[in-house]
Amino acid sequence: MEDVLRESEGRMQKAIEALKKNFSAVRTGRAHPALLDHVQVEYYGTKTPLKQLGQVSAPEPRMLVVTPYDKNASQAIEKAILASDLGINPKNEGGLIRLLLPELSEERRRDLTKIIKKEAEEAKISLRNVRREAIEALKKQKAEKKITEDIEKMQDKKVQELIDKESAEIDKLLAGKEKEILEV
Repeated sequence: MEDVLRESEGRMQKAIEALKKNFSAVRTGRAHPALLDHVQVEYYGTKTPLKQLGQVSAPEPRMLVVTPYDKNASQAIEKAILASDLGINPKNEGGLIRLLLPELSEERRRDLTKIIKKEAEEAKISLRNVRREAIEALKKQKAEKKITEDIEKMQDKKVQELIDKESAEIDKLLAGKEKEILEV
């Protein structure tokens, strides 16, 4: 019975971590190395994460610089950045690739808030799925006479409290990211 709660809490934490990772990939007008975390580069016939092929830094508020570990990979990195959904044109300067982030328009800011709200809702859906599975596991234990009805109800309440806490965390993350996106 405690295993059900512990497993549920772990899965909820993974959902929140995934949401944080997704949020970090959303462009906010400020340069942040995490913007390139999802970029995959075709390198020697294999899709490789950009951060494994070079160092990404943000020397200025609206500029990212990629320093490839292998200078031969710079063309492939440039091509992958162009193909990504970031809408940034890289400038290859020999050993460095500079990315200047354009100012976000009001329309693009609204689109980005819609995207993060959708991602937050997906995270909440995964929390509800975890809750459903935990409650089913508790009902199964009750049916097998491993726990009593009182214990099942008490554990159901604990699962709901856990969901409420994690859901509030998602709302807090969403509000922070929304504020960051809408900030001019």
